[in-house]
Amino acid sequence: MENRFHSNVIIVQSDLKKVTDLSNPIDPFNEFKELVGSTGANILKKYHGQQNNLSAKYFLGKGKVDEISEATKNYKADLVIFNHDLSPSQERNLEKELRTRVLDRTGLILDIFASRATSHIGKMQVELAQLNHLSTRLVRGWSHLERQKGGIGLRGPGETQLETDRRLIANRIKSIKKRLEKSHRQKKLNRYARKKGNNHVLALVGYTNAGKTTLFNKLTGSDQYEADQLFATLDTVTRKNLSPGTGSILFIDTVGFISNLPTALIESFKATLEDLREADLLLHVSDVSDIDCDFKFREVNKILREINADNIPQIIVNNKIDQADEADAIGISEDVNQVSISASEGIGLSRLKDKITNHLSKGIYTGRLSVKQKLGGIRASLYQQGYIKHESVIDDSWLFDVVIGNFELNQLLEQDGVDLVSQQNQEELSNNLVG
Repeated sequence: MENRFHSNVIIVQSDLKKVTDLSNPIDPFNEFKELVGSTGANILKKYHGQQNNLSAKYFLGKGKVDEISEATKNYKADLVIFNHDLSPSQERNLEKELRTRVLDRTGLILDIFASRATSHIGKMQVELAQLNHLSTRLVRGWSHLERQKGGIGLRGPGETQLETDRRLIANRIKSIKKRLEKSHRQKKLNRYARKKGNNHVLALVGYTNAGKTTLFNKLTGSDQYEADQLFATLDTVTRKNLSPGTGSILFIDTVGFISNLPTALIESFKATLEDLREADLLLHVSDVSDIDCDFKFREVNKILREINADNIPQIIVNNKIDQADEADAIGISEDVNQVSISASEGIGLSRLKDKITNHLSKGIYTGRLSVKQKLGGIRASLYQQGYIKHESVIDDSWLFDVVIGNFELNQLLEQDGVDLVSQQNQEELSNNLVG
């Protein structure tokens, strides 16, 4: 699952002095270092500075390019990675000057995604994003090759290597889109089946490395790969939880978001993220031990708006409370839509489960339910869901002491032979119970 460059790299970030973007995280360079570090690359030297203007040719000023070129030579670097989106011409010019490979932020994220996608649909989506990115970087890539050879019967304009590559990439993109469309139709059928089965659907969302998969495993008993690194999860995973008293809930673990996520990836993963739009509730997992927590929270909500999933109710899950500074922990509020937990330590999970149940089930009913004995299927279902705390028999009915969500209760009461037992009737029947 892990991507390993096994490369010696130099990393570069250069910000404009006159541009003050309050929406930027407190430490974007630190996130960049984590991104590069998660690939297994060996960072030889870091360049983090400012400049007055961007260079159309190199992005950086010529002096800084010469300085990096000298470092590349001295350190024998295999790769120079920029925390910026470079134009195809800037990338080519830099590679020519630095005499080594150059990778921009989009290329870095695409490479990480390509190495960690495990499902068939995930791999196709990443390949589609890579091909769309690569197609813009073919210009003059084969300028040393001329037209195909001439000769008797072979003369003519022919086809350059560049044109051949463009045609092959276009054909591959068309093929992948066709296969993805087929997969998306199947996913639509799966989503319809979930709704038809009266399952609650709950999706975990959040910034990358916020602890979503750790929480997902705790809530479902699953064993999905989890690690303290960016983009440890790249495939949407669905698991069913059937804890006593909570009813049937389908939990969806999703790919983590990141600031300035490449547009190609947003487009490629939109179909997979459609699962979010079908969710009844979102668990917005936030790492409160991160100094950039507030920025990352806003960034996730921004991407949710882009995929039209911002109207779905959220429970804000303040994760990693055990790692937060005491001063930060005091400032974390907890209300009906917010809870503080540590997924790795199991702290606060019972409170979170109660909030989930209260939200999905529209509150909890604790009392007595009368069910005609001819409705054996309902009795079996109530036991399976863990709603029944005690059972008695009177005449031709079962009397169940239940703890059940109001949503599920209202569905039951729509059926003939199922009734609530009032407190007054419970007292009158108490002497006639059998069992």
